[in-house]
Amino acid sequence: MSGTFQVTFDARDPGRLSMFWKEVLGYVHPGPPGFDPTTGRDALAAWDEFLDGLGVPASERNDVSALEDPEGAGPRLFFQRVPEEKVAKNRVHLDVRAAPGLEGEARMAALEAECERLVPLGATRVRRHEPEPPMSGGFIVMTDPEGNEFCLD
Repeated sequence: MSGTFQVTFDARDPGRLSMFWKEVLGYVHPGPPGFDPTTGRDALAAWDEFLDGLGVPASERNDVSALEDPEGAGPRLFFQRVPEEKVAKNRVHLDVRAAPGLEGEARMAALEAECERLVPLGATRVRRHEPEPPMSGGFIVMTDPEGNEFCLD
């Protein structure tokens, strides 16, 4: 039996970073205890109501955030506020599969299209690596709004 895992991001702004990755991956914010996603209610608004009921001050509501795969297949993402700034290259990064099954120019065109979609959301393009068959189909290195590297692969 394989294990399950969560990917945790240290962040200056957990809410903003979770909104970015929500758009990248098509994930959703889970609701608070008792939340029914089939009602169409916004999960973040439900969290505000829930936290109001607990008396949690607004100043503490961006300490953490989370995302889940709506289909339940991918790992949960957790974002936590940390006091220190990011000072070095991350040692683990996500490879976002943006061109499954494509090769050559069709693959690179799909990666470029995804790159163009993500830049206005806060991503930064770092560099493009051309295909080098048979070992690499080509990829684009990017960073998220807080400087964490990821690849469009």
